[in-house]
Amino acid sequence: MSIVTKAPADAGAGSEPEADGAVQSADVAGLARALGYEFSNPSLLRDAVTHPSLMGLERAGRKSHKGPGIAYERLEFLGDRVVGLVVAQWLLERYPNEREGALAKRHAALVRRESLGRVADAIGLGAYLRLSPAEAQSGGRENRTILGDACEAVLGAMYLDGGLEPVTRFVREALASEIDKATPPPLDSKTTLQEWAQGRGKPLPRYELIERSGPAHEPLFVVAVHVAGMEPVSGSGSSKRVAEKKAASALLRQVGVQVDD
Repeated sequence: MSIVTKAPADAGAGSEPEADGAVQSADVAGLARALGYEFSNPSLLRDAVTHPSLMGLERAGRKSHKGPGIAYERLEFLGDRVVGLVVAQWLLERYPNEREGALAKRHAALVRRESLGRVADAIGLGAYLRLSPAEAQSGGRENRTILGDACEAVLGAMYLDGGLEPVTRFVREALASEIDKATPPPLDSKTTLQEWAQGRGKPLPRYELIERSGPAHEPLFVVAVHVAGMEPVSGSGSSKRVAEKKAASALLRQVGVQVDD
C-alpha cells in the first residue's frame, strides 16, 4: 500500500453543487487512490466524506432523509475505535518493555486530532469532502476538526470494507514518521501528583475544600491536598479545579518535582 501525498489538481477549483446540494471539489475515486486501497463498496467512502451539514438536504432521487448512513458521524465513531486499536497493538509491538502508563501517553499523542489532521493533509482529504454550500464557503475544507473527524470516518469505512489489515497498513505507513517522536502531552499537576504517590505505594491524593469566599461573580476557593505521610498543602484559585491544581503543584515543588501549571 502506498499513500499518495499530493492533493488532486482540481482541489482548489470551484465546483458546482451536486444534485443533492453537496459541494465537492474532487471525486472520491481519487481519494481511494490516495489511500492506496480499492473499495469493494465505494458508497462507504462516499458516506465517510459526507459532512453532517448535508443532513436534511434533498437527496438525488429520493425525499429528504435524516436517518443514519448520510453523514460521516457513525463511521467516525467506528474509525476512532479502530484507529485506537491499531495504534495500541503497534505500540505494544514497538515498545515491548514499556509500562502501561508510558504506552498510554504515546497512544494519546498519536491518535489526537493534530496527528489525524496531518494524515488528512497528506492525502488531500479536504478536497474530497462533500459539504453543504454554506459549509464550503465558510472554510470547511480547511477546518481542523472536520478534517480529523473525516479522517477517522474514512478509516472506519476502510475497516468495514476490508477489515483490519488495510487500516493497519495505512495507519502504520501514515504515522511512521511520528511514532518514535510521539511525545506525550505534558501532564497536569494533579495527574503528576497522583502518579508520584502511586509510584511510592501511597493511596491516591485527597482534596479538601477549606474555604470559599468572595462575591458570586469573583469567588475564591482554598483547597488542601492530603497525601499519606505528608503534611497537607493548600492552594487557592477562582474555582475548585484551579485551587486543587495549585495545591498539587505546591506539594510537588516540596518534593522536587516541577510542573508547568
